[in-house]
Amino acid sequence: MSTFNSDESLRGITTFVVAANSASFTEASEKLGITKSAVGKSIARLEERLGTKLFHRSTRKLSLTSDGEAYLTSCTTALEILDSAENSLSRRKNNPSGVIRIDMPAFFGRHLMMPILTDFAHHYPDILFELSFNDRLVDPIEEGLDLVLRFSQLKSTNELKSRCLSEQSLYLCASPTYLRRYGTPQTLADIHHHICLMGYRCRAPLAWQLKDEYENPISYLPEKYHQIGDGDALLNACLGGMGIVQLPESMVKDHIENQTLIPLLPELMPAPIPLHILWPCSKELIPKVRLLVDELLRRAKQGLFSH
Repeated sequence: MSTFNSDESLRGITTFVVAANSASFTEASEKLGITKSAVGKSIARLEERLGTKLFHRSTRKLSLTSDGEAYLTSCTTALEILDSAENSLSRRKNNPSGVIRIDMPAFFGRHLMMPILTDFAHHYPDILFELSFNDRLVDPIEEGLDLVLRFSQLKSTNELKSRCLSEQSLYLCASPTYLRRYGTPQTLADIHHHICLMGYRCRAPLAWQLKDEYENPISYLPEKYHQIGDGDALLNACLGGMGIVQLPESMVKDHIENQTLIPLLPELMPAPIPLHILWPCSKELIPKVRLLVDELLRRAKQGLFSH
């Protein structure tokens, strides 16, 4: 006979999934709006009912046991099915509801995506957003995200779906103030004598993507550079005369037009990089996610994301 008690079990499953996608019970308690103690007790009751340990507990970070990983996969799938059923039956497609979790590059998200999401929220007031803005690569499955937007070439995977929204040219730029002080580079070799601004991930600088004299793509790392792990900060540092930067056209187009940034070495500009929207295969048929994906693709056809 099943020991499933609907109310308590569903609360326990929800708490478990949030805790599994968090770095600690403290973080999980903040997301759930309950105390850290309540999270711990809920997990303990769930482990007792299942007869197995779901977490390895340490003072540094939570990690799942092998049983916990298997249970997380099943619970996530079950909650997604329940979420889809609720949208389909109680709300129907005309009034979808629920939370959509999205991660996107900082500048692009704040300046291009937010107006779209604001308009979308006006049309679908029962859909809520959980948004994060950063320039590091994240795993949407591991992070429990519904959608991720990224500027990059993609590695093939059977776990993710993707669509290209646009392509963006990459510009080397500097401010007039910087160029007056240090001079304007005329060749790639001249860059060696300049101060550069580089993005970075995992404590490693992100090389510039350029092309050589034979039109071949190359990765270039200058000799002197600052490392800044945020697109907005990179742009502001360049505008302030701190150094030369490489950024997508959507970030620098207006500044180039009003001459607060000067494009450099156009003959080195590489092939445009794609802007992709990615989502886990398991999310594809969830109405709220499908609705937003369709809206972004519609906006892309209108040229909203194009350079």
